[in-house]
Amino acid sequence: MNETASLRARAEIDLAALRANVRVLRARAGGAHLMAVVKSDAYGHGAVPCAKAALEAGATWLGTATPHEALALRAAGLGGRIMCWLWTPGGPWREAIEAGIDVSVSGMWALREVVAAATAAGRPARIQLKADTGLGRNGCQPADWPELVAEALTAETAGLVAITGLWSHFACADEPGHPSIAAQLGVFRDMVAHAEKAGVEPEVRHMANSPATLTLPEARFDLVRTGIAMYGISPSPELGTSADFGLRPVMTLAASVALVKEVPAGHGISYGHLYTTPAETTLGLIPVGYADGIPRHASGRGPVLVDGKVRTIAGRVAMDQFVVDLEGDRPGTGADAVLFGPGDRGEPTAEDWAVAADTIAYEIVTRIGARVPRVYVNEQDEPHEIPTDND
Repeated sequence: MNETASLRARAEIDLAALRANVRVLRARAGGAHLMAVVKSDAYGHGAVPCAKAALEAGATWLGTATPHEALALRAAGLGGRIMCWLWTPGGPWREAIEAGIDVSVSGMWALREVVAAATAAGRPARIQLKADTGLGRNGCQPADWPELVAEALTAETAGLVAITGLWSHFACADEPGHPSIAAQLGVFRDMVAHAEKAGVEPEVRHMANSPATLTLPEARFDLVRTGIAMYGISPSPELGTSADFGLRPVMTLAASVALVKEVPAGHGISYGHLYTTPAETTLGLIPVGYADGIPRHASGRGPVLVDGKVRTIAGRVAMDQFVVDLEGDRPGTGADAVLFGPGDRGEPTAEDWAVAADTIAYEIVTRIGARVPRVYVNEQDEPHEIPTDND
């Protein structure tokens, strides 16, 4: 019996697909270095295996949101450059400094805390100053930038920090032609110019996320940060599918059919009886629910491949299970129910689920819960030609 056949559900992670995606993105990035973003447990795919695979494929940086994510990578033995950017007061600054992690600084409170931690650690912190060029989330406003730059340079002169990067993030890079893109690029160039004129000598300047890496060559600078595209999901379905960009989805989510039974016409299904069987039929019980990350918003709409046919969820998604109407078919108990994957076998994709749940594919893969085991395939890399700037 296949080792995974007895699993209630599984998320199969194809590391060969991930490595291939990284190589495609490296080629698209021209001469810029590539940061593999593995925040949120690598968008639900598993941070450590995905980080290792990305590095094998030529990524030179790893990126996380929280310092605890970055520290977990170090604890797993991953070397090289790691950056994290989402800090709150009292965070583990000293631990990050001692682990050699680049930390993002968006305001004076963060600079003060990192300087204090560097003093206590007895070694300089590697910091990257983040500019708010128009996204309106994290980052330093242009009006406050001169003060932050000046104080960071003072700390650098004192040997307490090394300013390794200047960076920002787009608001609408997935909407080519949106006026905010050119505006943000202009603000970023101005803020970088101010910092460099003041004496900052950054190793990297970076702004491009996945959609910008694919569609905005002028945004590459020294480094691109690829998240969702690395996992084979289009960052902007309006611009093109994964295949259009040369990417392959990395995650396949499947469950074992737990029960097949016959029911009469007029039988109510699941909570609230939102679905009633229109005729005598067979039902299949799929043992995953919203506790596993299946969107309840996809009730009555979520697609599933069972026995060679795409079925639709009948009624509400419950915490641990949902039902599909098999329309008289009788697949064996234990048969595969494939919720999403690359689409090779006619199965739905994460994008199909995003449409069914009125959300984005990012959320579909990221929300798959910890009680769904990740099963890694193609863990060993095969020799590949390294892409060049002209590829």
